[in-house]
Formats: sequence, C-alpha cells, structure tokens
Amino acid sequence: MALKDLFNLTGKTALITGGSRGLGLQIAEALGEYGATVVLTARKQHELDEAKAHLQGLGITAHVYANDLGAFDTIDPLVERIHAEVGPIDILVNNAGATWGSPTVDHPLEAWMKVMNVNVNGLFLITQSVLKRCMLPAGKGRIVNVASVAGLQGNDPRMAPTVAYNTSKGAVVNFTRALAAEMAAHGVTVNSICPGYFPTKMTKGTLAYGEQNILEATPMHRLGSQEDLKGLALLLSSDASAYMTGQNIAVDGGAGVV
Repeated sequence: MALKDLFNLTGKTALITGGSRGLGLQIAEALGEYGATVVLTARKQHELDEAKAHLQGLGITAHVYANDLGAFDTIDPLVERIHAEVGPIDILVNNAGATWGSPTVDHPLEAWMKVMNVNVNGLFLITQSVLKRCMLPAGKGRIVNVASVAGLQGNDPRMAPTVAYNTSKGAVVNFTRALAAEMAAHGVTVNSICPGYFPTKMTKGTLAYGEQNILEATPMHRLGSQEDLKGLALLLSSDASAYMTGQNIAVDGGAGVV
C-alpha cells in the first residue's frame, strides 16, 4: 500500500463531538481534507450551521446535529439517527468538553457534576453507543479522545485552579488505556491527544490570567496553532496508526518534558 493511501479517509464517516469550533473544527478540517464525511455535534445550532458552511466551502461533506452530551437520554437516539441518515460511524473523535475554575474548597458541586457529565459520563455513553451500533458489528474503528496535558499532571499554582477539569481529563487518559486493551481484539483502536494550551473559547479566561507563565514554561515559547493538532488527529484516525492503541500523546510545545 502506498504511504499516502494509509492516510486516505475516503468513504469513512467521522463523528466529532464539540465540532462546531476550536479544536473540534480544526480536526474536522483535517479529516475532511483527507476524504472523510464529517458529522459534527455541539449544543448551539447556529455555531454548527456556521461550521457546516465553512467546511462545505473547503469542499468537505459535512452534517450537523445539535446535541448536549450532558443530556444522557439523547445520546443513543443521536447515534441511531446519524447511523440511519449518514451511515455507520467509522471514526469517533471525543472532543466536547467543559471546564470550571475554582479553588477546591469553594468548588460548587453543580459545577463539578457539569464537568464530569460532559467530559467523562457523556464521553463514555457516546463511545458505548458508537461501539455497539457501528464499530463492533463492523469489526473495525478508530476512537480518538481529546484529553489534555491537564490529565497528565497537576496544576501549576500560578494558574487558576481547575481541579474538576484536571480530574476529568485524568479519567479520559485512563479510559483510553482501559478501552484500548478491551477493544484490541475487535479491530478498534483507542488513542488520545493531550493538547497543551491552544487559543480557544474555552481557554480564553486561562490565557488572559496566565499566558505569560505558560509561555515561560513552554520550551517552544508559543501557544498551539490552528494546524498543530491536525497531523496527529489524521494519523490516529487512519490506517497509518493501525498498530497504535492505548496511547496518550501530548501536543504541548515541550512543556511536559521540563
């Protein structure tokens, strides 16, 4: 097989949660450029419509479905609808996420549950549904979880405390390992991308608070760009990574090595 064919996603359908903006939309651009039909979910219909128009302008086939991963009873019907209207899901990118900044002793339980429900529970339920309905019957699939370097380490005391977010992303890191081992015999690979700091709507407050500290702690002395996740997302979604599973890969400008 030619090397370029290992990355070819023509005929594949990729579901990307939280795909209407930020990292999710960047990943959609990458997978769509290499031939995938992309399906985006997010909470806000107008943002999904804008993302769809953007992707179609790039020549990418895109479908959008408004959905809240925190509303658990909507998840399986969503996957069923996508399966019926678009086709079986070959690639699942679990990108949707929530965060909350608060000292631990003051952290509201409601906010803790919101972060866990989106970042862990909703991620589990949509993964379960896609596996059951699409990947296990097909005997193949690619699952790419968007975790975070926050799931690989503690929190710099110079930054705003985000104990719920760090905890949830630590759960995603080990969920990736555990599910990868379970699915290895079924033709499904499970890996995660652990981004460092990228300018997005979610990180706006963190960057306003501590961007200089972040840059000083990053050997490359810059934030992630709009292109920096695309290559890895394509690799983990394609046959080029067929012998990779259970890996949690940091994309952080070297911050995790110092």
